[in-house]
Amino acid sequence: MKFAKLHGAGNDFLLFDGRAEAALESALPPLVAGLCHRHLGVGADGVLLVLPTGQAAAHVAYWNADGSEAAFCANGTRCAASFIAARWGWRTMVLETGYAAIPAAVDGDQVTLRLPAPDEVGPWRELVVAGAVVRGRYLRVGVPHLVVPVDWERFWQHELTPLAPALRRHPELPPGGANVSFVRVAGPRELDVRSWERGVEGETLSCGSGDVAAALVAVADGWVTAPVAVRTASGRVLTVALEGAPLASPLRLSGPAEWVAEGTVRPELVGGRSS
Repeated sequence: MKFAKLHGAGNDFLLFDGRAEAALESALPPLVAGLCHRHLGVGADGVLLVLPTGQAAAHVAYWNADGSEAAFCANGTRCAASFIAARWGWRTMVLETGYAAIPAAVDGDQVTLRLPAPDEVGPWRELVVAGAVVRGRYLRVGVPHLVVPVDWERFWQHELTPLAPALRRHPELPPGGANVSFVRVAGPRELDVRSWERGVEGETLSCGSGDVAAALVAVADGWVTAPVAVRTASGRVLTVALEGAPLASPLRLSGPAEWVAEGTVRPELVGGRSS
């Protein structure tokens, strides 16, 4: 099994080419958790498999690090576009995800996705966690997110547990819970965002769709103006540009998708001896 490892603003993934190895579509899913293990596998936040479906069009399947399949991962989709550009020579393409068909453009290490408007937007709500009240807003950008504004003085060092996992599975959220984005306004067009992700069950260095959700809420509520520069825990910056009303129109997500390594998975790992 040949793979490439890429990261989008520190959100790292293993990429597999379904055109080169047709058996991967059925063989890969049960191996994902082992491949993503940080000590016993290759290590990643998730796995993507790309399969061509037409001229400059490809299906993108995505699995979280725990092996669960998800409809969409924005940073993963940006990495898929970079992988396809290197492997198949496409610079513009449409990536068919479980969320939507996403147009993508690759320019060096910069990848831009054109995303639909959120498919669900909830009101602000107050959630009780361990006796404290936390204000947050739920919305779906392909997958569910809870956006939580904070004013932590030491934002990047602030301990996210036990607050983040409690919010991620809060009983007042829809079944399955949500990714959680903690947001601090850093300037007139700048946000700092930290992400706690489902399927990883921990903090990731970036969550692309969560960063989009945070930017949309921030613009809608007048905290910042677009385009929004979102600084992630990796130090990398993603840009969210709007094409209209922040919660009701398409938008663009741009940022780096960077290559880390290429290699071949050893037979003993595929055979399950890593567990």
